[in-house]
Amino acid sequence: MLMSAALVLLMTPGLAFFYGGMVRSKNVLNMIMMSVSAMSVVAVLWVLYGFSIAFGADKGGLIGDPAQFFGLRTLITGFAGDSAGVPLAGTIPATVFVAFQAMFAIITVALISGAVADRLRFGPWLVFCAIWVTVVYFPVAHWVWGGGWIGAKLEAIDFAGGTAVHINSGAAALALALVVGTRTGWPKAPWRPHNLPLVMLGAALLWFGWFGFNAGSAAAADGVAGVTFVTTLIATAAAMPAWLLVEKIRDGKPTSLGAASGIVAGLVAITPSCSSVNVFGALAIGAIAGAVCALAVSLKFRLGYDDSLDVVGIHVVGGLLGTVLIGIFAAPQAPAGVAGLLYGGGLGLLGRQTVGAVAVLSYSFVIALVIAVALRFTIGLRATREAEAAGMDESEHAETAYDFAAVGGTARSAVKEGMTA
Repeated sequence: MLMSAALVLLMTPGLAFFYGGMVRSKNVLNMIMMSVSAMSVVAVLWVLYGFSIAFGADKGGLIGDPAQFFGLRTLITGFAGDSAGVPLAGTIPATVFVAFQAMFAIITVALISGAVADRLRFGPWLVFCAIWVTVVYFPVAHWVWGGGWIGAKLEAIDFAGGTAVHINSGAAALALALVVGTRTGWPKAPWRPHNLPLVMLGAALLWFGWFGFNAGSAAAADGVAGVTFVTTLIATAAAMPAWLLVEKIRDGKPTSLGAASGIVAGLVAITPSCSSVNVFGALAIGAIAGAVCALAVSLKFRLGYDDSLDVVGIHVVGGLLGTVLIGIFAAPQAPAGVAGLLYGGGLGLLGRQTVGAVAVLSYSFVIALVIAVALRFTIGLRATREAEAAGMDESEHAETAYDFAAVGGTARSAVKEGMTA
């Protein structure tokens, strides 16, 4: 479980590279900083009161008791005296469970940043992170995993975060993008990724870390972890060529950006369903997600919202597909032990999955919209046109990712300058 937690934490730097390579060179450091800063903000709030809200004693199906584990005061104990025992969460130390779940909270917040790349100021981003994770992520995690109404009462399935992580972050990303507004010149100006190898590296790190994300959610090295590891692998493997096929038909060429995006789409879709489907269900969910998300990313041009790095098209759409399709492809022999429509399960599971997905999407979108509007009219959100033109790296951090001046000229001129100096 400690190794799985470390793998999930690695996903956030992987996401930083994935997002960083997709923006222009003058914004790459800012993009990376938005992901990395989430590691700091969320981790502090998680150990203070976030874990308690998410996994404390249930209060009406909506939140956990915020005071129960405040500062983890009742969990770091049991080391003095023979009669004392270390608190457990199931069969593992409670502090290990705290660490594992902290990584989920961190990457959920970091995912939001991709929708507002190139234009959101860094300071307001940190404030948004702190407020949103407190009033949205922590309660939604309780709804889904902590004994709240979605997991315990509705009995909708979300093994590793289709609703709590992906739909949740994607809905917030859409709300924030709408309030911040479009980038200057969008959609006419060219917005090409500045470093595709960095994008591919980020996608590879995400895929690697995702095995801790999904298989680690079994909370044991057992058969459930084995199944979720395999379904995560094959759904992702099916999603990538499905995305590339859509690209080939639509645009004439399969691209490396499409391959990286297809990987992420497959990972997103299998996250909620990895414990409830067999091999064929995982292949179907991955292929459907790859193809549909490839089509969905172009909706922003028709609908007029500037989702810079396709957070909505991949995480909302992929999360919805992965969550709802459990109602169709769930196989009774899989660890979850439930039957979808294809296995004679009826409409009940499909309905429960849909209700859970729509509830999280609606709550996250509305609350994120309120937070964003409040920040816009108080401390402000968006960089000035001048700062946006200069680049967020320079305007927000007084840094540049690449010092092109240092590599100007020829090797001979560099030697000559060194000798004269």
